[in-house]
Amino acid sequence: MGRQAMPTSEGAGNSGPVRRGPAYPAAVEKLIDEFAKLPGIGRRSAERLAFYVLKNDEATASGLARAIVDVKQKIRHCAICWNLADGKVCGICDNAARDRSQVLVVEQPKDLIALEQTGMYRGTYHVLMGRLSPLDGVEASDLTVSDLVKRIKDPASNAGGVPITEIILGLNPTLEGDGTGLFLQHELESVGAGKVGITRLARGLPSGSQLEYANKAVLADAIQSRQRMSG
Repeated sequence: MGRQAMPTSEGAGNSGPVRRGPAYPAAVEKLIDEFAKLPGIGRRSAERLAFYVLKNDEATASGLARAIVDVKQKIRHCAICWNLADGKVCGICDNAARDRSQVLVVEQPKDLIALEQTGMYRGTYHVLMGRLSPLDGVEASDLTVSDLVKRIKDPASNAGGVPITEIILGLNPTLEGDGTGLFLQHELESVGAGKVGITRLARGLPSGSQLEYANKAVLADAIQSRQRMSG
């Protein structure tokens, strides 16, 4: 017997790949795609978020949409310290009860929030909006260093027009954070000409921890930041 002819693509026996449309309606696919753009959100997490929106009532979805729009339209950076604000100046810089001569420098607004939640600091802040990272192309000009220098040189640029007497470096204890701290120390010492004290947050062993579980960097900081016992 001769060989049977293979069915053509025009025949009823076409066994070629079947074209599939989107798994979800276009609007749902779009929502999933947008959620998937968020940092740390993969496709599965994006699907769960999309179905959360779908299963809730319209008021809940509208509230979420309004909150996103409000953040983009109403929130800005404080004209003094670069903290998040819903006006020209943030609530911390606008608070006359804060010690405006004391400025704690942090990398991001979320670091400021973490420090505020301790309730232990009553000064003001300056947010760098990042840290030096040459490998990622982040240079001093990409940060708000010039605004910090201006606050030191011109008290009128600082909250309440108060001269700054102390700069506290509250950068993250990483290679980039330490490098940024050294750069700032050099820059601020030349600007302050000895009139502005420069300190950094203490590092070391957290309360309740054990020496055997601490890494070398933590132990080194604990030794270098040791304090004299009273009495």
